[in-house]
Amino acid sequence: MVTSPVLSTTASLGEAVTPAQVVDLVAQACRADDYHGRRVLLIVPDGTRTAPVDLFFRALHTQIGSVAARMDVMIALGTHQPMSEAAICERLGISPAERAGQYREVAFLNHEWQNPDALRSLGTIPAAEIDALSGGLFAMDVPVSINRRVFDYDQLIIVGPVFPHEVVGFSGGNKYLFPGVSGPEILNFFHWLGAVVTNPMIIGNKWTPVRRVVDRAATLVSVPKLCFCLVVQGTELAGAFAGSPEAAWEEASELSRQLHVVYKKWPFHTILSCAPTMYDELWTGGKCMYKLEPVLADGGELIIYAPHITAVSATHGALIEEVGYHCRDYFLRQWDRFKSYPWGTLAHSTHVRGIGEMIDGVERCRAQVTLATGIPRETCERINLGYRDPASIDVESFADREDEGVLLVRKAGEMLYQLREPAAWAKGGKQVVSTHQ
Repeated sequence: MVTSPVLSTTASLGEAVTPAQVVDLVAQACRADDYHGRRVLLIVPDGTRTAPVDLFFRALHTQIGSVAARMDVMIALGTHQPMSEAAICERLGISPAERAGQYREVAFLNHEWQNPDALRSLGTIPAAEIDALSGGLFAMDVPVSINRRVFDYDQLIIVGPVFPHEVVGFSGGNKYLFPGVSGPEILNFFHWLGAVVTNPMIIGNKWTPVRRVVDRAATLVSVPKLCFCLVVQGTELAGAFAGSPEAAWEEASELSRQLHVVYKKWPFHTILSCAPTMYDELWTGGKCMYKLEPVLADGGELIIYAPHITAVSATHGALIEEVGYHCRDYFLRQWDRFKSYPWGTLAHSTHVRGIGEMIDGVERCRAQVTLATGIPRETCERINLGYRDPASIDVESFADREDEGVLLVRKAGEMLYQLREPAAWAKGGKQVVSTHQ
């Protein structure tokens, strides 16, 4: 099976990769003769990622479905909510009739990150390696586990998009294994590692400490891996890269860097960040802060506008309501108090709240984050976020006011906004080195 060198197809400026080009790329990367009698697991993201996963599922099934012994699909949920049969069909572009017909033998599997019986230990990344991979921020043994079902197959095929990402720098590649189908220990570790480095120092950078940890964990997965890394522009496919997860991701992230970063000349004192409906809780809707923090002015306000979001998180909500949303230093300066909480939850908290400091025992965040959602005022206050009634917001009143320091982003969460000349606070001048274990 071809995994290296990278095969690719990219669109010309202003155009999109066609379905025929997708079929051709799949045919080159997955020769039918190589899949006779083999069990294939397709690993794809849930509905919170924009990508034409359906095109690739159909092309792959047509190419190898009839010769493979099995071809099943696992949803790389990470810690997101499981998808229903109907939602998976929508993700894969399958009609009810097709599900009952040509795709009836395809098993749909949701990852179960919280179920120990669903996981297999792969061993441990030792403290000395973690020290090197994290640039000296951590020195601790990190257990690695993954969904045990991946070992029921002879070949893993990862299909997913690449975007700037707050934890790992750019998503895609081995990230669909870790945290996509991984156990909680490695997941919690590297999310907190990313939080300690901070979102502005991570997002839009390729070779981050977290990416190094993710790629190292992937070396423990013995099943052969092929990856299709997709880069979209809007809703159209701008490029697709096929090869090993590392090599395909490296090329796709370069195209993502070109297409997914919007540069601004100055920071904005007010940002209205509108969450699309694919983010159905604040756990995912927090991306509307992550991607815009670099252009939020000191003392400014970012408003996450999402009337459809009514919950913090179905899975993590109780813990978040207990901990609240705080800057990184709030946790680091009180580590004995917080170190027993899931580190992934703490990381999410800091990413939504943004950069800040603890001064004389008082938290001083750089800017205000306000929710204009279906989450009640009392909940917002309890979790340390601002509140606005979404009915009081006229979205159009925020439009065309960039010269005044007001920015409207109509579909937030995937495009990264950065300043052409980064602000002083985003240059790493106030980094706190974490040596806790």
